[in-house]
Amino acid sequence: MAKDTVLEGVFAINKPLGMSSAQVIRDCQQHFNPSTLFAPLVQQEISKRLNESGSQFKRRGINKKGARVKMGHGGTLDPLATGVLILGVGSGTKSLQGFLDCTKTYETVVVFGAGTDSYDRTGRILTRRPYDHITREMVEKEMDSFRGKFEQIPPLYSALKMEGKPLYEYAREDKPIPREIIGRDVEVKELELLEWFEPGTHQHHWPTEEAEAAEKNLAEQVWRVEKQQGNARKLTPEEEAADEAAVNKHEDQKKKFEERQDELVRDKPPHKRRKSSSSSSAKHQALMSGALGQLPAAPQHHTGKGANLVPPPTTTAPWSDKGPPAARIRMTVTSGFYVRSFCHDLGTKVGSAAMMAELSRDRQGDFALKQNCLEYDDLAKGEAVWAPQVRELLADWKEKHPDPPQKQDAFRNDRNQIKPRVQQHSSESSKKRQQEEQPEGAKPEKRRKNSSSGDEAPVVKAAPASPKAAEAQAESPQKVNETVQDDESEWDGIKD
Repeated sequence: MAKDTVLEGVFAINKPLGMSSAQVIRDCQQHFNPSTLFAPLVQQEISKRLNESGSQFKRRGINKKGARVKMGHGGTLDPLATGVLILGVGSGTKSLQGFLDCTKTYETVVVFGAGTDSYDRTGRILTRRPYDHITREMVEKEMDSFRGKFEQIPPLYSALKMEGKPLYEYAREDKPIPREIIGRDVEVKELELLEWFEPGTHQHHWPTEEAEAAEKNLAEQVWRVEKQQGNARKLTPEEEAADEAAVNKHEDQKKKFEERQDELVRDKPPHKRRKSSSSSSAKHQALMSGALGQLPAAPQHHTGKGANLVPPPTTTAPWSDKGPPAARIRMTVTSGFYVRSFCHDLGTKVGSAAMMAELSRDRQGDFALKQNCLEYDDLAKGEAVWAPQVRELLADWKEKHPDPPQKQDAFRNDRNQIKPRVQQHSSESSKKRQQEEQPEGAKPEKRRKNSSSGDEAPVVKAAPASPKAAEAQAESPQKVNETVQDDESEWDGIKD
């Protein structure tokens, strides 16, 4: 391959523990931007931007920051998780949308006996349950109920909205949660118990920090509603009153809850970020999926604001006996599946509680660990080590996908259906026929950005437009293209 060849496409990298997906992209760009391998791609980007108008040139910041290797990811991994992270380079970012809907294979460790607000070991203890009765045979039997298609309830404090508002917002605003907690249709194609850890034979511990009383009350309320939904039983007036009282009892405490962002759902780059004069604001940034409150500081192994987001495991056992059993489980699932919810629900099925202690994504689509996945640590070894591997991975992608990737569709009416983009026709008759076919006052929905971890963000619906606005939009598809272009430019500088 010639040295001046522009390399673009898709490859995978093994994300390390404790790092956000956005930080991995920033680290890759730090090595790719000045490299010889991607110099032709950077020069191509510079030439492209120099041909833009002055306003576009200024807005995209080439005069200040210079051109960078455009990158994006095909679904984030939570900081606690390791494994396959799909990355797009250059025009390869246009192919990332397809990875949100492919199957994924995960390997997780479930620890029984306790549940946390984040459903994993980084959260705070919400409940403790007996675990002496749990056996391998019992767990394998209950795993049968998770095979195939079913509706899964998202994690307790997931960033997913319910009636336009995350669950934790109901607590903060002293409002009872919706009576109907919306689940997601998921499918578990394969499920296998790989390893069983008897009590006292493993080092997976619960966290030591306790959740506040108001959090525990809210959690009990949510779990009660989930159970009643599963049993198809409606709440009695007395139960409804008790639920409201459980939420409103600790009004002052709940107003102090800190909002935690869900990294399995999305690693969203905000358009603007306010500068804060207080250094304490940075300490209260969201670290883990759904957890409320602040996690202990982790030792500094990597640099960057998206690194060291996971505290080290507890070394002292939080129990006086041998402790609970644990299990290592592998699963192949469809888009939108929450592994942490599976761990939590499995604990409930066996008459106890459980949390996720480890998580690794071993495969996503055609990319798999130890097969066609770059090791993150190879980046620090220099271009002589990582460049041949990346070149081969991108060449393999190009061979399997010879056709240039198409831009992602600008409008979507739901997470599984794509609306065709309005195309500009050369004849006036085509324009007129196109306008007649469009419902009066209709306006396409706003484009959904590439979301995280296959768990896609809710579609934002636009307000109905006037007939004139609809006509103007049909006659000016160039504006649509500019919007898409602007949105894609966000891949240049990935932010947490």
